[in-house]
Amino acid sequence: MVDAAEFKADLLRYLQYARDALVWKLDELSDYDIRRPLVPTGTNLLGLVKHCAALEAGYFGATFGRPFPEPLPWIEEDAEPNSDMYATEAESRDEIVALYRRAITHADATIEAVPLDELGRVPWWPDGRAEASLHRILVHMTAETQRHAGHADLVRELIDGEAGLSPTASNMPEGDQQWWVAYRERVERVAQGFRKA
Repeated sequence: MVDAAEFKADLLRYLQYARDALVWKLDELSDYDIRRPLVPTGTNLLGLVKHCAALEAGYFGATFGRPFPEPLPWIEEDAEPNSDMYATEAESRDEIVALYRRAITHADATIEAVPLDELGRVPWWPDGRAEASLHRILVHMTAETQRHAGHADLVRELIDGEAGLSPTASNMPEGDQQWWVAYRERVERVAQGFRKA
């Protein structure tokens, strides 16, 4: 049987993979490219990092009575909707990434200090389900961060064609540009066969 410390380390390791992937998606891109909204909902790379910083600060902060020590005005009740999903003109890449790293450090201190079965209260969840264990919050945050890392992967691919899991392991089939063009065309041909006349 796995002991609690080993189980917690496993959960944290998978959360950290997602954190690292998300920040890596900013590498070697211009300030314009990391801010570009490439889908109708405005999703952009730097906004995803800013959003995840707020998630880390909240779920591993206030939930367990360990509030993040910095104000995050974009998550206040009177904030503009979705203002956590983009960086303003006054917010630089370095500031947002540094904020994310501080939120992660704060979160990791909570994860270290709190037992997996300890209950906290998520202030923004409905009363009937607001109480949650650290274990549940770790699973929730891993899923949430992986989801946003997936968004970032697609946005990055739209910007410059780069895709993959990490700088050292893309987790993508090997193939040159010609192979990928042929592959996409094959997938498109299959899809076309299902178009309604």
